[in-house]
Amino acid sequence: MAQPPIQFDRTSGVLEGANPWERMAALALVAGSKVSSLFSHRGYNSCANLLRRTLPERDIAIKLNPDATFAFPYGDGYWSKLLNRSFKYEDELELLFRDSADVDYTLLDCGANYGYWSVLVSSKPFGSRHAVAIEPSSANFAKLSNNAAINGNRFEVMKSAIGATRGMARLSGTKHEAFSIAGGVDAGGEEVPVLALDNLLDDGKISPDGKYLIKLDVEGVEIEAIKGGTRVLQGDAVILCEEHGNDPNHTVSRYILEQTPLKLIVHDPASDRFETLSELSILDRIKVASHVGYNVFGTSSAFWLDRFNRLNTASRRVH
Repeated sequence: MAQPPIQFDRTSGVLEGANPWERMAALALVAGSKVSSLFSHRGYNSCANLLRRTLPERDIAIKLNPDATFAFPYGDGYWSKLLNRSFKYEDELELLFRDSADVDYTLLDCGANYGYWSVLVSSKPFGSRHAVAIEPSSANFAKLSNNAAINGNRFEVMKSAIGATRGMARLSGTKHEAFSIAGGVDAGGEEVPVLALDNLLDDGKISPDGKYLIKLDVEGVEIEAIKGGTRVLQGDAVILCEEHGNDPNHTVSRYILEQTPLKLIVHDPASDRFETLSELSILDRIKVASHVGYNVFGTSSAFWLDRFNRLNTASRRVH
Protein backbone atom coordinates (compact mmCIF):
# COMPACT_ATOMS: atom_id res chain seq x y z
CA MET A 1 0.00 0.00 0.00
CA ALA A 2 1.38 3.41 -1.01
CA GLN A 3 2.37 5.77 1.79
CA PRO A 4 0.30 8.94 2.09
CA PRO A 5 2.03 11.97 0.57
CA ILE A 6 4.30 14.28 2.50
CA GLN A 7 2.58 17.67 2.96
CA PHE A 8 4.30 21.03 2.45
CA ASP A 9 2.73 24.47 2.75
CA ARG A 10 4.57 27.07 0.66
CA THR A 11 3.00 29.93 2.64
CA SER A 12 3.97 28.77 6.13
CA GLY A 13 6.93 26.55 5.26
CA VAL A 14 5.52 23.70 7.38
CA LEU A 15 6.55 20.18 6.27
CA GLU A 16 4.43 17.33 7.64
CA GLY A 17 4.49 13.54 7.37
CA ALA A 18 8.20 13.23 6.52
CA ASN A 19 10.61 10.87 8.27
CA PRO A 20 14.00 12.23 9.47
CA TRP A 21 15.82 11.30 6.25
CA GLU A 22 13.07 12.88 4.12
CA ARG A 23 13.35 16.04 6.24
CA MET A 24 17.11 16.11 5.65
CA ALA A 25 16.48 15.66 1.95
CA ALA A 26 14.10 18.64 1.98
CA LEU A 27 16.82 20.85 3.49
CA ALA A 28 19.25 19.67 0.81
CA LEU A 29 16.72 20.29 -1.98
CA VAL A 30 16.04 23.82 -0.73
CA ALA A 31 19.73 24.63 -0.30
CA GLY A 32 20.48 23.28 -3.77
CA SER A 33 17.75 25.43 -5.28
CA LYS A 34 19.02 28.58 -3.56
CA VAL A 35 22.63 28.01 -4.61
CA SER A 36 21.84 26.91 -8.17
CA SER A 37 19.45 29.86 -8.66
CA LEU A 38 22.59 31.99 -9.00
CA PHE A 39 23.24 30.26 -12.34
CA SER A 40 19.67 29.60 -13.56
CA HIS A 41 19.41 26.28 -11.65
CA ARG A 42 21.94 24.60 -13.92
CA GLY A 43 22.62 21.10 -12.60
CA TYR A 44 19.85 21.18 -10.00
CA ASN A 45 17.58 18.67 -11.73
CA SER A 46 20.34 16.07 -12.05
CA CYS A 47 21.46 16.43 -8.42
CA ALA A 48 17.88 16.26 -7.13
CA ASN A 49 17.17 13.16 -9.19
CA LEU A 50 20.29 11.49 -7.74
CA LEU A 51 19.07 12.30 -4.22
CA ARG A 52 15.63 10.95 -5.13
CA ARG A 53 17.13 7.47 -5.64
CA THR A 54 17.93 7.34 -1.90
CA LEU A 55 14.34 8.16 -0.90
CA PRO A 56 11.36 5.84 -0.59
CA GLU A 57 8.91 6.22 -3.47
CA ARG A 58 6.13 8.51 -2.33
CA ASP A 59 4.49 11.77 -3.36
CA ILE A 60 4.73 15.20 -1.85
CA ALA A 61 1.63 17.39 -1.96
CA ILE A 62 2.53 21.07 -1.99
CA LYS A 63 -0.08 23.62 -0.96
CA LEU A 64 0.60 26.40 -3.47
CA ASN A 65 -2.12 28.57 -1.92
CA PRO A 66 -5.08 27.83 0.40
CA ASP A 67 -7.11 26.51 -2.58
CA ALA A 68 -4.42 24.77 -4.67
CA THR A 69 -2.55 21.52 -3.98
CA PHE A 70 0.04 20.15 -6.41
CA ALA A 71 1.44 16.63 -5.97
CA PHE A 72 4.49 15.00 -7.57
CA PRO A 73 7.02 12.28 -6.67
CA TYR A 74 9.16 13.41 -3.74
CA GLY A 75 12.64 14.42 -4.89
CA ASP A 76 11.62 15.03 -8.51
CA GLY A 77 14.35 17.16 -10.08
CA TYR A 78 12.05 19.45 -12.04
CA TRP A 79 9.40 20.24 -9.41
CA SER A 80 11.36 20.06 -6.13
CA LYS A 81 12.42 23.70 -6.53
CA LEU A 82 8.94 24.48 -5.17
CA LEU A 83 10.26 23.48 -1.72
CA ASN A 84 12.31 26.69 -1.91
CA ARG A 85 9.68 29.27 -0.92
CA SER A 86 11.58 32.09 -2.65
CA PHE A 87 11.56 30.23 -5.99
CA LYS A 88 9.10 31.56 -8.58
CA TYR A 89 8.09 29.25 -11.38
CA GLU A 90 7.61 31.12 -14.69
CA ASP A 91 6.71 34.30 -12.82
CA GLU A 92 5.81 36.19 -16.02
CA LEU A 93 2.99 33.70 -16.55
CA GLU A 94 1.86 34.07 -12.96
CA LEU A 95 1.72 37.86 -13.48
CA LEU A 96 -0.64 37.42 -16.44
CA PHE A 97 -2.79 34.74 -14.78
CA ARG A 98 -3.16 36.74 -11.56
CA ASP A 99 -4.07 39.89 -13.46
CA SER A 100 -6.67 37.91 -15.45
CA ALA A 101 -8.52 36.62 -12.38
CA ASP A 102 -11.47 38.92 -13.20
CA VAL A 103 -11.67 37.76 -16.86
CA ASP A 104 -14.03 34.96 -17.88
CA TYR A 105 -11.43 32.97 -19.83
CA THR A 106 -10.39 29.34 -20.23
CA LEU A 107 -6.81 28.12 -19.89
CA LEU A 108 -5.84 25.60 -22.57
CA ASP A 109 -2.88 23.99 -20.81
CA CYS A 110 -1.17 22.13 -23.68
CA GLY A 111 1.69 19.90 -22.60
CA ALA A 112 0.27 20.20 -19.08
CA ASN A 113 2.75 17.74 -17.49
CA TYR A 114 1.38 17.23 -13.94
CA GLY A 115 -1.01 20.20 -14.23
CA TYR A 116 0.72 22.95 -12.23
CA TRP A 117 -0.92 25.83 -14.09
CA SER A 118 -4.32 24.16 -14.31
CA VAL A 119 -4.27 23.64 -10.54
CA LEU A 120 -3.37 27.30 -9.94
CA VAL A 121 -5.62 28.98 -12.52
CA SER A 122 -8.65 27.02 -11.28
CA SER A 123 -7.99 28.11 -7.68
CA LYS A 124 -9.82 30.98 -5.95
CA PRO A 125 -6.88 33.47 -5.83
CA PHE A 126 -6.66 33.15 -9.65
CA GLY A 127 -10.40 33.62 -10.19
CA SER A 128 -11.41 29.92 -10.19
CA ARG A 129 -11.08 29.93 -13.97
CA HIS A 130 -11.91 27.00 -16.22
CA ALA A 131 -8.92 24.99 -17.42
CA VAL A 132 -8.43 22.14 -19.88
CA ALA A 133 -5.18 20.28 -19.20
CA ILE A 134 -3.94 18.40 -22.28
CA GLU A 135 -1.06 15.93 -21.87
CA PRO A 136 0.07 13.09 -24.18
CA SER A 137 2.26 10.97 -21.89
CA SER A 138 0.48 8.08 -20.12
CA ALA A 139 2.81 8.35 -17.11
CA ASN A 140 2.37 12.13 -16.85
CA PHE A 141 -1.37 11.85 -17.48
CA ALA A 142 -1.78 9.59 -14.43
CA LYS A 143 -0.16 12.25 -12.24
CA LEU A 144 -2.15 15.01 -13.96
CA SER A 145 -5.39 13.11 -13.29
CA ASN A 146 -4.36 12.70 -9.64
CA ASN A 147 -3.84 16.46 -9.33
CA ALA A 148 -7.27 17.06 -10.86
CA ALA A 149 -8.77 14.61 -8.32
CA ILE A 150 -7.12 16.11 -5.23
CA ASN A 151 -8.40 19.54 -6.33
CA GLY A 152 -12.01 18.35 -6.65
CA ASN A 153 -11.83 17.60 -10.41
CA ARG A 154 -12.37 21.28 -11.05
CA PHE A 155 -10.38 21.24 -14.29
CA GLU A 156 -10.76 18.97 -17.32
CA VAL A 157 -8.04 16.56 -18.49
CA MET A 158 -7.45 15.26 -22.02
CA LYS A 159 -4.82 12.75 -23.15
CA SER A 160 -3.37 14.09 -26.40
CA ALA A 161 -0.43 15.84 -27.99
CA ILE A 162 -0.94 19.13 -29.83
CA GLY A 163 0.21 19.54 -33.43
CA ALA A 164 -0.71 20.95 -36.83
CA THR A 165 -3.39 18.35 -37.66
CA ARG A 166 -5.34 15.54 -36.05
CA GLY A 167 -3.60 12.16 -36.16
CA MET A 168 -1.16 9.92 -34.28
CA ALA A 169 2.49 10.44 -33.34
CA ARG A 170 5.33 8.90 -31.37
CA LEU A 171 6.18 10.52 -28.04
CA SER A 172 9.80 10.08 -26.96
CA GLY A 173 12.24 11.41 -24.40
CA THR A 174 13.81 10.54 -21.06
CA LYS A 175 12.65 13.48 -18.90
CA HIS A 176 8.98 13.81 -17.98
CA GLU A 177 9.16 17.58 -18.51
CA ALA A 178 10.62 17.21 -22.01
CA PHE A 179 8.67 14.45 -23.79
CA SER A 180 8.17 15.43 -27.44
CA ILE A 181 6.58 14.29 -30.68
CA ALA A 182 9.17 16.29 -32.65
CA GLY A 183 11.14 13.13 -33.54
CA GLY A 184 8.43 11.93 -35.94
CA VAL A 185 6.89 8.50 -36.42
CA ASP A 186 10.24 6.70 -36.32
CA ALA A 187 11.30 8.12 -32.96
CA GLY A 188 10.16 5.13 -30.93
CA GLY A 189 8.41 5.65 -27.63
CA GLU A 190 4.70 5.77 -26.91
CA GLU A 191 2.10 6.16 -29.65
CA VAL A 192 -0.20 9.07 -28.78
CA PRO A 193 -3.12 10.87 -30.39
CA VAL A 194 -2.55 14.38 -31.77
CA LEU A 195 -5.06 17.21 -31.90
CA ALA A 196 -4.84 20.62 -33.55
CA LEU A 197 -6.08 23.56 -31.48
CA ASP A 198 -8.76 24.20 -34.11
CA ASN A 199 -10.04 20.63 -33.56
CA LEU A 200 -11.15 21.80 -30.10
CA LEU A 201 -13.53 24.15 -31.95
CA ASP A 202 -14.62 21.38 -34.35
CA ASP A 203 -15.30 19.01 -31.43
CA GLY A 204 -17.26 21.57 -29.43
CA LYS A 205 -14.70 21.63 -26.60
CA ILE A 206 -14.35 25.41 -26.91
CA SER A 207 -16.45 28.09 -28.59
CA PRO A 208 -15.33 30.67 -31.19
CA ASP A 209 -16.51 33.58 -29.03
CA GLY A 210 -14.69 32.56 -25.82
CA LYS A 211 -11.58 34.10 -24.30
CA TYR A 212 -8.52 31.84 -24.09
CA LEU A 213 -5.03 31.80 -22.68
CA ILE A 214 -3.25 28.95 -24.47
CA LYS A 215 -0.07 27.62 -22.88
CA LEU A 216 1.92 25.73 -25.53
CA ASP A 217 4.57 23.72 -23.69
CA VAL A 218 4.98 21.31 -26.59
CA GLU A 219 8.76 20.75 -26.77
CA GLY A 220 9.80 21.54 -30.32
CA VAL A 221 6.45 21.53 -32.14
CA GLU A 222 5.40 25.07 -31.21
CA ILE A 223 5.22 26.25 -34.83
CA GLU A 224 3.12 23.24 -35.88
CA ALA A 225 0.80 23.89 -32.94
CA ILE A 226 0.39 27.54 -33.98
CA LYS A 227 -0.36 26.46 -37.56
CA GLY A 228 -3.08 24.18 -36.20
CA GLY A 229 -4.75 27.01 -34.29
CA THR A 230 -5.41 29.56 -37.03
CA ARG A 231 -9.13 29.91 -36.29
CA VAL A 232 -8.75 29.90 -32.50
CA LEU A 233 -6.08 32.59 -32.72
CA GLN A 234 -8.32 34.87 -34.79
CA GLY A 235 -10.44 35.36 -31.67
CA ASP A 236 -9.76 36.58 -28.14
CA ALA A 237 -6.83 34.25 -27.54
CA VAL A 238 -3.21 34.53 -26.44
CA ILE A 239 -0.59 31.88 -27.02
CA LEU A 240 2.04 31.54 -24.32
CA CYS A 241 4.90 29.52 -25.75
CA GLU A 242 8.50 28.69 -25.06
CA GLU A 243 11.44 30.33 -26.77
CA HIS A 244 14.38 28.00 -26.20
CA GLY A 245 17.46 29.51 -24.59
CA ASN A 246 19.77 27.47 -26.82
CA ASP A 247 18.22 28.86 -30.03
CA PRO A 248 20.11 32.01 -31.12
CA ASN A 249 17.79 32.38 -34.12
CA HIS A 250 14.71 32.78 -31.88
CA THR A 251 12.83 30.48 -34.26
CA VAL A 252 9.44 30.47 -32.52
CA SER A 253 9.38 34.25 -31.99
CA ARG A 254 10.56 34.85 -35.56
CA TYR A 255 7.72 32.69 -36.88
CA ILE A 256 5.11 34.55 -34.80
CA LEU A 257 6.49 37.94 -35.84
CA GLU A 258 7.07 37.26 -39.53
CA GLN A 259 4.58 34.53 -40.51
CA THR A 260 1.43 35.21 -38.47
CA PRO A 261 -0.90 38.18 -37.92
CA LEU A 262 -0.19 38.00 -34.19
CA LYS A 263 1.56 40.71 -32.17
CA LEU A 264 4.66 39.30 -30.44
CA ILE A 265 5.03 40.24 -26.76
CA VAL A 266 7.77 39.37 -24.28
CA HIS A 267 8.16 40.15 -20.59
CA ASP A 268 11.37 42.15 -20.10
CA PRO A 269 12.69 41.42 -16.59
CA ALA A 270 14.84 44.57 -16.72
CA SER A 271 11.80 46.86 -16.93
CA ASP A 272 9.20 44.40 -15.55
CA ARG A 273 7.05 45.29 -18.57
CA PHE A 274 5.41 43.32 -21.34
CA GLU A 275 7.01 44.70 -24.49
CA THR A 276 5.48 44.42 -27.97
CA LEU A 277 8.31 43.58 -30.35
CA SER A 278 8.85 44.73 -33.92
CA GLU A 279 12.26 43.04 -34.07
CA LEU A 280 14.03 40.35 -32.06
CA SER A 281 17.27 41.82 -30.71
CA ILE A 282 15.81 42.23 -27.20
CA LEU A 283 15.72 38.43 -26.96
CA ASP A 284 19.52 38.31 -27.25
CA ARG A 285 19.61 40.17 -23.93
CA ILE A 286 16.74 38.34 -22.21
CA LYS A 287 17.80 34.79 -23.11
CA VAL A 288 20.82 34.53 -20.81
CA ALA A 289 20.79 30.76 -20.09
CA SER A 290 21.03 28.21 -22.87
CA HIS A 291 19.33 25.44 -20.85
CA VAL A 292 16.26 27.52 -19.93
CA GLY A 293 13.01 28.20 -21.79
CA TYR A 294 11.70 31.76 -22.04
CA ASN A 295 8.01 32.49 -22.53
CA VAL A 296 6.82 34.71 -25.36
CA PHE A 297 3.23 35.70 -26.10
CA GLY A 298 1.30 36.09 -29.34
CA THR A 299 -2.13 37.64 -29.82
CA SER A 300 -4.21 39.56 -32.34
CA SER A 301 -6.93 40.29 -29.76
CA ALA A 302 -7.64 43.94 -28.92
CA PHE A 303 -9.04 42.76 -25.58
CA TRP A 304 -5.86 40.97 -24.54
CA LEU A 305 -3.57 43.69 -25.92
CA ASP A 306 -5.43 46.14 -23.69
CA ARG A 307 -4.90 43.80 -20.72
CA PHE A 308 -1.13 43.74 -21.37
CA ASN A 309 -1.17 47.56 -21.47
CA ARG A 310 -3.05 47.60 -18.18
CA LEU A 311 -0.47 45.27 -16.65
CA ASN A 312 2.29 47.67 -17.67
CA THR A 313 0.42 50.60 -16.11
CA ALA A 314 0.02 48.64 -12.89
CA SER A 315 3.73 47.79 -12.98
CA ARG A 316 4.63 51.51 -13.24
CA ARG A 317 2.47 52.26 -10.19
CA VAL A 318 4.21 49.54 -8.16
CA HIS A 319 7.67 50.80 -9.11
